[in-house]
Amino acid sequence: MGDGGYELLWGAKTRPARGRPPALSRERIVAEALAIADAEGLQQVSMKHLAERLGSGVMSLYRHVPGKDELVALMYDATMTDPPRLPEGEGWRAAMTAWALAVRDLFHAHPWALALATANHAMGPGEARWLDTALGVFEAEGLPAEICLAAVMAVNGYVGGAVRPEIQGQDDPHWFRFLQHESAREDYPHVYRLVAENSFTVPTVDVFGFGLERVLDGLERYIEDHR
Repeated sequence: MGDGGYELLWGAKTRPARGRPPALSRERIVAEALAIADAEGLQQVSMKHLAERLGSGVMSLYRHVPGKDELVALMYDATMTDPPRLPEGEGWRAAMTAWALAVRDLFHAHPWALALATANHAMGPGEARWLDTALGVFEAEGLPAEICLAAVMAVNGYVGGAVRPEIQGQDDPHWFRFLQHESAREDYPHVYRLVAENSFTVPTVDVFGFGLERVLDGLERYIEDHR
């Protein structure tokens, strides 16, 4: 995603002139690009496609957004306009559970954003608010700033990894095609048993919730020891 959108993300926003609103604006361009990405995938977002959808010329778009990289940066941050509302008075664990579920919901709503989350990019105002909200949860427990960040990254890293198979699907026939080989049962006995018992495609536990609880278990132990 690069660093090209930093000035657009953090620069002062121009106030609309009085009178009739302009036919085209940065906000409208980003909103339309989001709609395309959500429905068709990020690869379908192009200035030409956007111009057709917005009924404008391609060059008109460049007056508001310099290029595709900057547009993607704005799109990604726009998915995090408002940080999640966390439960109050129920402890840090309930708050971080709600935060993690909000991150999961965000990726389900915008599957194309998952790959961007781990790409090198400039953090925008929206993403910064989400991070600040989570840091505040651990800061309230009296943890040092660097540990607060490490704790947030532990939760966020788990969510990103666990939500990937949910979005991409676990029933891809190519995943376990190798089990058709004659020696598969002996070479990969645990994988063979997993698929044979249908434990992978039809899990009997909430896989996401199970993993999240274990991450929080570890953080809870650390917080208790810190105290």
